[in-house]
Parts: sequence; structure tokens; C-alpha cells
Amino acid sequence: MTTFVFALIAFVLSLDKLQYEALLRTPQRQIGVLSCALIMALLWQVKAGILPDLNIHILAVTAVTLILGWRLSLLSTLLATILCYFLASFEVSFFSFWLLNGILPVYLSYALFLLCYHYLPRHFFIYIFVCSFISAGLVAAIKIIFSGVYYWSIDQYDWYVLTSNYMFYAVIMWFPEAMLNGMAITLLITYRPHWVRTFYDKEYLDR
Repeated sequence: MTTFVFALIAFVLSLDKLQYEALLRTPQRQIGVLSCALIMALLWQVKAGILPDLNIHILAVTAVTLILGWRLSLLSTLLATILCYFLASFEVSFFSFWLLNGILPVYLSYALFLLCYHYLPRHFFIYIFVCSFISAGLVAAIKIIFSGVYYWSIDQYDWYVLTSNYMFYAVIMWFPEAMLNGMAITLLITYRPHWVRTFYDKEYLDR
């Protein structure tokens, strides 16, 4: 029930009438949201783990957040979670899965982007290496640690099992997550910069 309330509040805060009206009027945006949802759902199915629910997989949420913005990214992660629900059985609740794999990473990714935007020079390479590469790695590590704390809080696993069989993966998973997100954003802002909502040509290139 608690995860449902948190997930609902987080999603309601993202609702914006103008953005959703623009989404309904623009087929390209609809394709973008659906494509990102499909890619995330497929990546989330490629996972490894030792114990039930303690799965490790690529999130790709940081790149999606930079592409769509945080509001539409939350919608895209919701659609990805729905796809995962039909592609594979859930041993955790739907809202717990969405909260840990979608909502938390989106908010973290966008918060890190805002910090970079306001406190670092607005430069092409800073956008790639800090906003995308480093941020994605941090988000992946924090997500694993937060998930471990969540499973401990609901008494599904004890702290020793989590630290020895799950949470140490935060040290390992940050690099592949950073690489995938960094490469995806690099390709997009090189060949299709207008697809990336948070990349502003005049600020990151004309300097």
C-alpha cells in the first residue's frame, strides 16, 4: 500500500496538461515515448540474479530522461513496467517494481541533470560525460542500494544476505550502465540532437 501511494504521488506530480496535449497532437512524441518504453522493457528482461527479486539489469532510464524530460519519462517507465508485467511474471508488486526501476531513477537522473545544468559549464563534453555517463552510473548504483534497503525494510531479506549477495553489485553495475547511456546520448546528440529534449544547441555548442 505504501509503495502504491508513493508511486501515485510521484506520477501525479509529473502530470502537466500542456505536455500531454502536445503529446496527443504530435505523433513523433508518441513514437518517442513508446519506443523508449519498449527499449527499457526489453533491457529489463535481460537480467541476472542469485535470489528471487534481487535482479541486476541495465536501466537505461538516465538516457530516456534526458531524451524525453522527466514528465514523459515517468509515463514511459509506466508503459515499460506494464510491458514487463505481460512479458514476465512479477514476484514483487507492480508498484514496487515501477517505483524502484522507473520512478526513483527518473527523479535521480533529472535532479543530477539540473545540478549539472546550473552549477557546471554548459559544454558538449560535460553534457556527455557528466549529465549522461557519470549520472547514469550513479543512478544505477543508488538504485541497487535503495532496492536493498527496501527489501530489508519489508523483511524479505536480512541485511547480511543483501550486502553479500546484492548490494555489492552497485560497484560493478555502474560502468556498463554508464557506458550504455553515454553511448546512446552521444549518438543522438551527434546525429539527432532535436530528439533530445534536455540538449540545447545554443547553450552546449555555441560557446
